Amino acid sequence: MSKIVIIEDEAKIARFVELELKHEGYDVQTAFDGRSGLALCESWQPDLLILDLMLPEISGIEVCRRLRQQSDIPIIMLTAKDDVSDKVMGLDMGADDYMTKPFAIEELLARIRVSLKKHRVDRSENSGALVAGQLKLEPASYSTSFAGEPIALTKKEFDLLHYLWQHEHTAVSRDELLTNVWGYDFTGDTNIVDVYIRYLRQKIDDRYGVKTIHTIRAVGYMFRYEQ
Repeated sequence: MSKIVIIEDEAKIARFVELELKHEGYDVQTAFDGRSGLALCESWQPDLLILDLMLPEISGIEVCRRLRQQSDIPIIMLTAKDDVSDKVMGLDMGADDYMTKPFAIEELLARIRVSLKKHRVDRSENSGALVAGQLKLEPASYSTSFAGEPIALTKKEFDLLHYLWQHEHTAVSRDELLTNVWGYDFTGDTNIVDVYIRYLRQKIDDRYGVKTIHTIRAVGYMFRYEQ
């Protein structure tokens, strides 16, 4: 039985979603503010989190950011705002999916099933560490290091590096990266790939004097480790 935490300050919505999830066979716990919700996630270790964006005590964005430092569980973010900037901010902080209120419970249930299945597949396929020179990426723990020194990457930076590394020595287009790292329905600035490539180069290449991500003119990017 999969465990799901709901962090939602609107009691009627939280109760409605909780009842529907329990009816579907999930084990569910609910919190009504960001601080207690974060503590619940840390102690109960759920398989998925449904997270409201606007929360008292600690915002949903901050809960997401802190949780991503220790866990890779799927996070579906809910918000009353239908603003692209809010969606992008949530995804950049590590949310896996995004729904705007009001929403159909059938769609939420479908997204939960997809997220849980994808997470299980990713865990199964990506459990092995990737090593190139002194650079190491460990999908199981969502950690990256160079010569044993931890590298602090956001979830999106990690996912981007991981995808490129999985296609080592292969030129990957920006469109492919947008589809497979940001999601097929991403509606933000397409230059975001270049922005995150720059972040990775600053944190790895510039800091440690290596070359990992190469620009392939008129195509995209390629991971190839060079000392």
